[in-house]
Amino acid sequence: MGECRALLANVTLQVSLSDGCRWRLDNSGNYSVRSVYHMLTTGGNPIVDEAPTLVWHKHVSLKVSILAWRLLRNRLPTKSNLAVRGIMVQDEHLCVSGCGGVETAQHLFVSFPIFRDLWQHVRARIGVSGVDPL
Repeated sequence: MGECRALLANVTLQVSLSDGCRWRLDNSGNYSVRSVYHMLTTGGNPIVDEAPTLVWHKHVSLKVSILAWRLLRNRLPTKSNLAVRGIMVQDEHLCVSGCGGVETAQHLFVSFPIFRDLWQHVRARIGVSGVDPL
Protein backbone atom coordinates (compact mmCIF):
# COMPACT_ATOMS: atom_id res chain seq x y z
CA MET A 1 0.00 0.00 0.00
CA GLY A 2 2.85 2.36 0.86
CA GLU A 3 4.52 1.69 -2.47
CA CYS A 4 1.28 2.51 -4.28
CA ARG A 5 0.94 5.76 -2.34
CA ALA A 6 4.52 6.69 -3.23
CA LEU A 7 3.86 6.11 -6.92
CA LEU A 8 0.76 8.30 -6.81
CA ALA A 9 2.26 11.05 -4.63
CA ASN A 10 3.05 13.31 -7.60
CA VAL A 11 -0.25 12.74 -9.41
CA THR A 12 -2.56 15.72 -9.39
CA LEU A 13 -6.18 15.20 -10.37
CA GLN A 14 -7.87 18.13 -12.05
CA VAL A 15 -11.65 18.27 -11.93
CA SER A 16 -11.85 20.71 -14.85
CA LEU A 17 -10.09 18.33 -17.25
CA SER A 18 -11.45 15.05 -18.53
CA ASP A 19 -9.39 11.90 -18.95
CA GLY A 20 -8.16 11.14 -22.41
CA CYS A 21 -5.55 9.44 -24.52
CA ARG A 22 -2.55 11.20 -25.99
CA TRP A 23 -0.78 10.02 -29.17
CA ARG A 24 2.95 10.22 -28.46
CA LEU A 25 4.07 10.20 -32.10
CA ASP A 26 2.58 13.61 -32.85
CA ASN A 27 3.23 16.84 -30.92
CA SER A 28 -0.48 17.69 -31.10
CA GLY A 29 -1.29 14.51 -29.18
CA ASN A 30 -3.68 13.38 -31.91
CA TYR A 31 -3.31 10.26 -34.03
CA SER A 32 -2.29 10.73 -37.64
CA VAL A 33 -1.25 8.33 -40.37
CA ARG A 34 1.55 10.75 -41.20
CA SER A 35 3.11 10.36 -37.74
CA VAL A 36 3.00 6.55 -37.99
CA TYR A 37 4.46 6.67 -41.51
CA HIS A 38 7.24 8.96 -40.27
CA MET A 39 8.03 6.63 -37.38
CA LEU A 40 8.11 3.58 -39.67
CA THR A 41 10.27 5.20 -42.35
CA THR A 42 12.78 6.84 -39.99
CA GLY A 43 13.14 3.82 -37.74
CA GLY A 44 12.37 5.74 -34.55
CA ASN A 45 10.33 3.96 -31.93
CA PRO A 46 9.37 6.15 -28.96
CA ILE A 47 8.19 3.17 -26.93
CA VAL A 48 11.55 1.41 -27.20
CA ASP A 49 13.41 4.73 -26.89
CA GLU A 50 11.66 5.41 -23.56
CA ALA A 51 12.02 1.82 -22.40
CA PRO A 52 15.16 2.36 -20.30
CA THR A 53 13.31 4.67 -17.91
CA LEU A 54 10.53 2.09 -17.54
CA VAL A 55 12.66 -1.06 -17.55
CA TRP A 56 15.25 0.17 -15.07
CA HIS A 57 12.71 1.74 -12.70
CA LYS A 58 13.61 1.49 -9.01
CA HIS A 59 10.33 -0.29 -8.20
CA VAL A 60 10.97 -3.09 -10.72
CA SER A 61 12.99 -6.04 -9.49
CA LEU A 62 16.36 -6.59 -11.15
CA LYS A 63 15.47 -9.96 -12.69
CA VAL A 64 12.31 -8.50 -14.26
CA SER A 65 14.30 -5.52 -15.57
CA ILE A 66 16.89 -7.81 -17.15
CA LEU A 67 14.19 -9.97 -18.75
CA ALA A 68 12.40 -6.90 -20.15
CA TRP A 69 15.66 -5.39 -21.42
CA ARG A 70 16.60 -8.63 -23.20
CA LEU A 71 13.06 -9.03 -24.56
CA LEU A 72 12.95 -5.52 -26.04
CA ARG A 73 16.31 -6.08 -27.74
CA ASN A 74 15.49 -9.61 -28.96
CA ARG A 75 18.34 -11.06 -26.89
CA LEU A 76 16.48 -13.92 -25.21
CA PRO A 77 17.85 -17.42 -25.90
CA THR A 78 14.90 -18.53 -28.02
CA LYS A 79 15.41 -21.39 -30.44
CA SER A 80 15.18 -18.95 -33.33
CA ASN A 81 17.96 -16.74 -31.91
CA LEU A 82 20.11 -19.76 -31.10
CA ALA A 83 19.68 -21.06 -34.66
CA VAL A 84 20.64 -17.68 -36.15
CA ARG A 85 23.80 -17.65 -34.00
CA GLY A 86 24.73 -21.17 -35.11
CA ILE A 87 24.33 -22.67 -31.64
CA MET A 88 21.42 -24.83 -32.72
CA VAL A 89 20.50 -26.56 -35.96
CA GLN A 90 18.18 -24.38 -38.07
CA ASP A 91 15.70 -27.27 -38.49
CA GLU A 92 15.11 -27.46 -34.72
CA HIS A 93 13.78 -23.92 -34.24
CA LEU A 94 10.12 -24.89 -33.72
CA CYS A 95 8.39 -24.22 -30.39
CA VAL A 96 8.95 -26.82 -27.68
CA SER A 97 5.17 -27.00 -27.03
CA GLY A 98 4.59 -28.70 -30.39
CA CYS A 99 2.24 -25.97 -31.62
CA GLY A 100 4.17 -25.74 -34.90
CA GLY A 101 5.26 -22.10 -34.52
CA VAL A 102 8.82 -20.86 -34.70
CA GLU A 103 10.09 -20.20 -31.16
CA THR A 104 10.69 -16.44 -31.13
CA ALA A 105 10.16 -13.93 -28.33
CA GLN A 106 7.05 -12.65 -30.15
CA HIS A 107 5.67 -16.20 -30.29
CA LEU A 108 6.46 -17.05 -26.67
CA PHE A 109 5.23 -13.81 -25.09
CA VAL A 110 2.38 -12.73 -27.37
CA SER A 111 1.10 -15.18 -29.97
CA PHE A 112 1.50 -18.51 -28.14
CA PRO A 113 -2.13 -19.60 -27.51
CA ILE A 114 -1.90 -19.63 -23.69
CA PHE A 115 -0.27 -16.19 -23.46
CA ARG A 116 -2.44 -14.71 -26.22
CA ASP A 117 -5.51 -15.62 -24.14
CA LEU A 118 -3.82 -14.34 -20.98
CA TRP A 119 -3.12 -10.94 -22.57
CA GLN A 120 -6.74 -10.73 -23.78
CA HIS A 121 -7.93 -11.30 -20.20
CA VAL A 122 -5.48 -8.72 -18.83
CA ARG A 123 -6.63 -6.13 -21.40
CA ALA A 124 -10.28 -6.85 -20.61
CA ARG A 125 -9.63 -6.66 -16.86
CA ILE A 126 -7.95 -3.25 -17.02
CA GLY A 127 -10.36 -1.94 -19.66
CA VAL A 128 -7.87 -1.53 -22.50
CA SER A 129 -8.83 -2.51 -26.00
CA GLY A 130 -6.10 -4.07 -28.05
CA VAL A 131 -5.49 -5.62 -31.40
CA ASP A 132 -4.85 -9.34 -31.53
CA PRO A 133 -1.27 -9.74 -32.81
CA LEU A 134 -2.38 -12.46 -35.21
